[in-house]
Amino acid sequence: MCGICGVMNFERDRTVKRADLEAMDQQIIHRGPDDAGFYLSGNIGLAMRRLSIIDLQTGQQPVSNEDGTVWLVYNGEIYNHEELQSRLQERGHQYRSRSDTETLVHLYEEYGPACVRHLRGMFAFALWDTRRRRLFAARDRLGIKPFYYQLTPERLLFGSEIKAILAYPGVKAQLNHQVLPEYLGFGYLAGDSTLFTGIRKLMPGHVLEADEATGTIQLAAYWDLELHPEAHRRPRSYYVNAYRQGLEAAVRSHLMSDVPVGVFLSGGVDSSAVAALMTKERGAPIETFSVGYAESTYSELPYARQVAKHLGSIHHEVQVGRREFFDALPKLIWHEDEPIVWPSSVALYYCARRAREHVKVVLTGEGSDETLAGYPRHAVTLWNVRFDRLYRACSSEKLRRRIRATLARSPHLGARLRDRLRHTFLARDGSSWASFFFDNFYCAFSEEEAAEVLAEEYRPQPGDAYRASMAYWNRARGELLDRILFTDIKTYLVELLMKQDNMSMAASLESRVPFLDHPLVELAASIPARYKTHGLTGKIVLKEAVQDLLPASIIYRRKMGFPTPWRGWLAGPQLDAIEGLLLEPRSVARGLFKPEAVREIFAEHRARLIDHYDRIWRLLNLEIWHRIFIDRDAELLEASHEALFARAGA
Repeated sequence: MCGICGVMNFERDRTVKRADLEAMDQQIIHRGPDDAGFYLSGNIGLAMRRLSIIDLQTGQQPVSNEDGTVWLVYNGEIYNHEELQSRLQERGHQYRSRSDTETLVHLYEEYGPACVRHLRGMFAFALWDTRRRRLFAARDRLGIKPFYYQLTPERLLFGSEIKAILAYPGVKAQLNHQVLPEYLGFGYLAGDSTLFTGIRKLMPGHVLEADEATGTIQLAAYWDLELHPEAHRRPRSYYVNAYRQGLEAAVRSHLMSDVPVGVFLSGGVDSSAVAALMTKERGAPIETFSVGYAESTYSELPYARQVAKHLGSIHHEVQVGRREFFDALPKLIWHEDEPIVWPSSVALYYCARRAREHVKVVLTGEGSDETLAGYPRHAVTLWNVRFDRLYRACSSEKLRRRIRATLARSPHLGARLRDRLRHTFLARDGSSWASFFFDNFYCAFSEEEAAEVLAEEYRPQPGDAYRASMAYWNRARGELLDRILFTDIKTYLVELLMKQDNMSMAASLESRVPFLDHPLVELAASIPARYKTHGLTGKIVLKEAVQDLLPASIIYRRKMGFPTPWRGWLAGPQLDAIEGLLLEPRSVARGLFKPEAVREIFAEHRARLIDHYDRIWRLLNLEIWHRIFIDRDAELLEASHEALFARAGA
């Protein structure tokens, strides 16, 4: 596990300065505190930070081939590298180490850009081919590891984190105003844009080639998830057994390490299944790590303890309170490079920090929900679609609009009841998938609501907020559930993985996701939709696959979804302080939002007319992000939350 960055000047006589490369590399030292490495050759500069996991003695980077014509920096783990190494050595390649990094170099020598098709793992890498005078970069199929870049007429800059690019001389952080409607809606950007003007993401399953002679880049997809559920009728037991075998193989491969490995354990079926299979594979107690809150309603610690006791693991816990939560927020926004989408990211960081005291690597349960239909919204949407057909057949559009308006604004409905009803077909426009699905389960601000709060010059055009996500929805094929899962994997999951990567790397901890071993994902995509959900219950295949490993009370308990007490923490003085921060002259002067619309959000929240906790979270994070990256307010990163809010109006 590493952090990487680099520079490619398109003019061959424009030399990359080591000091500039070191400045970029220094920004991501948390990703690899064990070692640093540099390659500079005229107009090319590659750099890396190393967190030593495999081949501790001889796995340093950058790595070259035998004659020094190929140089590489790499972030990730290749789980089939021993198999690839044997094959490459049979074909005459000479190894100087036993690291998976060197395997990438020789694989490129053998197959060129097609080398990525042979890889099984998580990765983002950049490779300089001195003969072709081309930079070749790639990102893994599901987007587990990040890769950002900025292309100008003069150069290409890249890095594992955006802050590395911003550290290069002359690069100015500027807000990308065009994506504000999408940010307000989803909290993340589904396409290759970022909140920074001119800085983009290399998308999952894609490669990038930069040509020195032309100063241009070419992007190409090398993998996509095929949605072709098997048409022939096999019993559910077939898929249950196949999935169990595939998951066992994935967990086994993800244990590859020369340092201690643990598990993030929430007490849900996903992380518990990983922990159980790891225990079975190791034949000895493993180390598990959990996070929770003093507020028992939001804490999953009792469930995690139950699983830890069942497995006999060496269990560690950490509790996060309101003070720790707000104290960490600015620093974690800095680590994430963009506003934090979900409050649970903060808890994840504290869990990672605790785990780093004992291990260097953790396995996690991410990816099961998106591939096997584990979120309540999946089953609820299927039911909503069924009922909506009947509802629209026996009611007029005028009546449906009136009912939607009543549910949205009626003073006779409390916030809790309104929140429940808003997820039903009654509160949604069944003729618009954006309203029916995205606004229903993802968006803090619908496009209409974003238009009400944004300043006039930033009002969205119809479809702006949903364009990137709808592009995936329109590409998807198959049954309704298949299309929903495809869209989740291409959008929501990528952001979850970014959260996990950045929060774990903030603590210099490597996280691995066996549920996203790509052959296992492809297997999940082949399972007929009818086997994935039953009523309002999802992940049926997984739950049946691990019945011999875990108590039924864990396998079939209601999903909590890593909640936080954010709603409760918003009450009283904290709410006043956040409103003061968002409406102080410094914030208002940005001209992004209508102050009166922001005041109305807080007034409705106080009056308990509408629960605006997610909208307030979105606005707060954007303001803190703006101060850190655009205003370059370095003091904010060290301030306590009392100091942060006390500075309102300063």
